[in-house]
Amino acid sequence: MKDYIIVGFGFAGSSLVHLLEKNQKSFVVFNDNPAPVTTVAGAMFNPIILKRFTPVWKAQEQMTLLLPFFREIEKKLQTSFLYKVRVLRKFTSVEEKNNWFVASDKPILSEYLSTDILQEVSPYIKTPFGVGEVLHTGMVNTRILIPAYREKLLKEEKLLEEKFDYDALEFLEEGVRYRGITAKRIVFCEGYGMVENPFFRALPMVGSKGELLNFEADMLQLEGVVKSDGFIAPLGGNAFKIGTTYDNDDKDPSPTSGGREILEQKLRQLISCPYHITGQVAGIRPTVRDRRPLVGVHPKYKNLFILNGLGTHV
Repeated sequence: MKDYIIVGFGFAGSSLVHLLEKNQKSFVVFNDNPAPVTTVAGAMFNPIILKRFTPVWKAQEQMTLLLPFFREIEKKLQTSFLYKVRVLRKFTSVEEKNNWFVASDKPILSEYLSTDILQEVSPYIKTPFGVGEVLHTGMVNTRILIPAYREKLLKEEKLLEEKFDYDALEFLEEGVRYRGITAKRIVFCEGYGMVENPFFRALPMVGSKGELLNFEADMLQLEGVVKSDGFIAPLGGNAFKIGTTYDNDDKDPSPTSGGREILEQKLRQLISCPYHITGQVAGIRPTVRDRRPLVGVHPKYKNLFILNGLGTHV
């Protein structure tokens, strides 16, 4: 008997697998999506909601745990995916800049909001009211993390790349059985795919479609992510991405012409140098109505658990 069956292997599933390995628990993972939405958007870590200059939920606890946790995974996988990335907030008015200073005086925010206002981040980004910098920010590059972890589990025969059949799940007195595999517990980490899960579909998963454009701009020199109406993030050399859109109605994960038009408009408002669009990606974030993760046990089946809703803040 395994200790766990894990369904889904995005950000939540890979994090859970690391904890199971660390605690010497046996498991098998089912995953039929080699490119979850996690790998589309990456994973910026930023303790501040930059629209309102407020801390994210449990910001201090999350920031304390984050770096040691992912450094352990880097060491285990013998790869690097954790990067320090500057996050810069372009002010659009004097009032916004004043609100930044007011927020920076609050004890919970003082260590995250720099009071040294920057006047310029690039000759091709106008910043007449200045730019604020968020401290202790970075990125977990899931385009490196997820494939590296996937290869490890495939070699160890702990990952089955197939669609999970909910009808084939059997409930035992001391656990569950799925196609000949018995386990003490099963944890669903399916992201937005949870809406098809008959055991947890009643939970308040909304799902928010987001689209990104990749572009090249030879003249744009930028060190850090610039956030205003949308954001621009450097990808190395002359490559960048612009994001993002939010659509709670469209649940088709394909890129759209409307999304491209919105993002190009944001890009033209942010930069004044020539650019060339090189690609467009989209995905459905597992967002929840109350902006909190979904973690817990099924009210009827005590061996069924959920870990989801980690896409609630961008």
